Amino acid sequence: MDELRERHGPPWRRWVERTGRGPAWRSALFVAVFTQIGAGWAAHAQSGRVALDGFARLLLLIGPALLVVRHRHPVAVAYGVSVATLVYVGAGYPYGPVFLGLALACFAAVVAGHRRAAWGAVGLFWAGHLLIGHWLYRWLPPSGDGPTPWAQEVGATAWVLAVLAVAELVRVRREQWARERAERAAAERRRVDEERLRIARELHDVLAHSISVINVQAGVGLALLDSDPEQARTALATIKAASKEALGEVRQVLDTLRSPGEAPRSPAPGLDRLPELVEQAATAGLSVDVTAEGEARALPPGVDLAAFRILQEALTNVVRHSGSRTARIRLTWRPHAVELQVDDEGPATGGAPGGAPSGGGNGLVGMRERASALGGTVETGPRPDGGFRVIAVLPLQADAFEEDQ
Repeated sequence: MDELRERHGPPWRRWVERTGRGPAWRSALFVAVFTQIGAGWAAHAQSGRVALDGFARLLLLIGPALLVVRHRHPVAVAYGVSVATLVYVGAGYPYGPVFLGLALACFAAVVAGHRRAAWGAVGLFWAGHLLIGHWLYRWLPPSGDGPTPWAQEVGATAWVLAVLAVAELVRVRREQWARERAERAAAERRRVDEERLRIARELHDVLAHSISVINVQAGVGLALLDSDPEQARTALATIKAASKEALGEVRQVLDTLRSPGEAPRSPAPGLDRLPELVEQAATAGLSVDVTAEGEARALPPGVDLAAFRILQEALTNVVRHSGSRTARIRLTWRPHAVELQVDDEGPATGGAPGGAPSGGGNGLVGMRERASALGGTVETGPRPDGGFRVIAVLPLQADAFEEDQ
């Protein structure tokens, strides 16, 4: 939509965007031809001025020649064209389109950001024209010429100011549109980064939980393969079910990459799948007790998914890093938030306190990122009586929070 709006903006937008960026020789050639022809017409209409000669034709070519490099050297070109135009006027040649080159040079300087140079070039020409028209005309051609009428001076001044005003408008609008494009590009990069982080969190949570279950059951199967084949068979069945579920969820996440414009084929997991999560933990040898306080209600999709993933990651950490085989989940439904609390009694394995992940894994970071994205918080740490505790508070009005962001 932004690209369409940019493409179909004001009718003059394309001209403003391209001004000062196309080949300079084309407009310079046009100015050269136009001034040569126009000066001839002006000479017939202004019989009292000096007739055009070779020097006049040379002065009429100097300005357009300088305009060829106006994009690379806007300051030097503005002053050079101003001096050439002033010499042409001082030599008494007919007035006419010679001023077009000066206007284009000053216009290019303003658009390029050299406003002082443009005003300096215009001021130089204006001051020189005043001197010639009201004092030096006595000693300059054509002979018998009188002072320039003030009405003509006012008209020339107004014309110059109009050219500079248009150039300033073009410069301001181009800078504004450049800022808008930069802001849209930055917003798009932020959306891409957020989506990448979301997918990374999803993959981490899915794979960490499922692989933890598979790892535990694989150990059980290997230990009981000879002594209790039936129990080993059950462990293998659990591995198959966990791997199938993990593949399904990974496929769902990857589908969002292949077809970002389409809706997911299956709904994202939520707290309605908490019994399934408890059952999976049980197959890994973890007994989970679930209690709830307050009146349960439907959660926004983003909050529901975050709640499920936080509980999933917390139980995964208990399975992987705690010596306890029991965990307690407490859901507290508040008027404007839902609180999730997961406790285990420890002790920690692998040198990590109270079931916390050792080695600085991404699990706890992912929990905090999910909660923070919704305006919530996650607190983790050892319990006073041993073990480890995870407390997450997720606001129920996450959609409103995201709009405020």
